[in-house]
Amino acid sequence: MKTVVLLYETCCIYEIVIINYFLQLCGHELLFATIDGKPVTAQEKLSLNASCALKDIDPKDVELLLVPGGNISSIANEEVYSFIRAVVDHKQLVAGICNGVDELDNAGILEGIESTHSVKEALVVGEHVITARANMYVDMAIAIGKKMNLFKDEADLQETIDFWKLHKTL
Repeated sequence: MKTVVLLYETCCIYEIVIINYFLQLCGHELLFATIDGKPVTAQEKLSLNASCALKDIDPKDVELLLVPGGNISSIANEEVYSFIRAVVDHKQLVAGICNGVDELDNAGILEGIESTHSVKEALVVGEHVITARANMYVDMAIAIGKKMNLFKDEADLQETIDFWKLHKTL
């Protein structure tokens, strides 16, 4: 199973760096996909290379689809929407943050479920969909980590919260 990070022009990398770190540290395979497999420039002006084009990924091989925020106009199309729906149809996890939530909504997967579009919460964790406002990137990373069993035990989870969210030093 693979984690797919959907990259696009102006995507906000800071919103997904922590969860990418957690996944990589735990040995999960990360694929950085763009619509055409070509590099893009993030909001932070970082040049990002893609692992592949979105069409080269089988949605049933996806354990997590991660959609960062940014100007989603370049990914506002049926190819992306179909891919998002297919991942959800296979009962895999989809997470969107900031305008990434708009992309999930445009794909139609938020209909009938709670999300940051339907409730006032800044983070909503559902069975197969996690949505977060932009400032919730640490909380979203921890929520995804819990959902995907990335933490060894409660002590590991608490140490992660202490370090990343509460900024406690050892």
